[in-house]
Amino acid sequence: MLLRQLYLSLFEERRFGEAHEIAVQASELAVLTDVLLQDAARAALADHDLEAALLHLRSAARKGPASRRPFHLWTLGSILFLAQRYDEATRVLAQAARWGTRDKPLYRAHLALAKIASGGRADNLEETIRDLAEAPCGQGYGRFVLGHLAYAAAEWGPAKRYLEAFVRRTAASPPLQSIALAGEVAMAKATLAKMSAN
Repeated sequence: MLLRQLYLSLFEERRFGEAHEIAVQASELAVLTDVLLQDAARAALADHDLEAALLHLRSAARKGPASRRPFHLWTLGSILFLAQRYDEATRVLAQAARWGTRDKPLYRAHLALAKIASGGRADNLEETIRDLAEAPCGQGYGRFVLGHLAYAAAEWGPAKRYLEAFVRRTAASPPLQSIALAGEVAMAKATLAKMSAN
């Protein structure tokens, strides 16, 4: 756990390459391997190494216990979504939604968003949106997903409220979280800018 503390310190100092190396070393100790691989993925992504991040997350999903596997798959799917690899994101998010329990509404909604982004159709969209809006997981990252689903449905008032809430909440988060969500914040701000321009 001392290595993880070093990783967190390096990550918050934005020394992402070093943080990545430490997380990979720690993952080889065979204690909470999947969690440490998730850390390695976060650092690799912050260091602009998408392929390394994807590799770590796939490994985390394979090595983690069943209770954490849906989270790792969802994280993998969310990164693929941000990278605009929508077909891959859809496949991975479908697995997360199938196996998820507590955060299933988030996984289902993110799957719907990936389907829409890939030019497909999301079934039961109103129910999916309602379930996420009412679930605890709809309060944090869920606002990002809800905002983009509302935007896709041309419901710009709710889209603006959800996305602004997501951006505000992330800005007030600890450095680890705000750095890790930089891609989502950039996408949320770009979507807000599109709405303001119209």
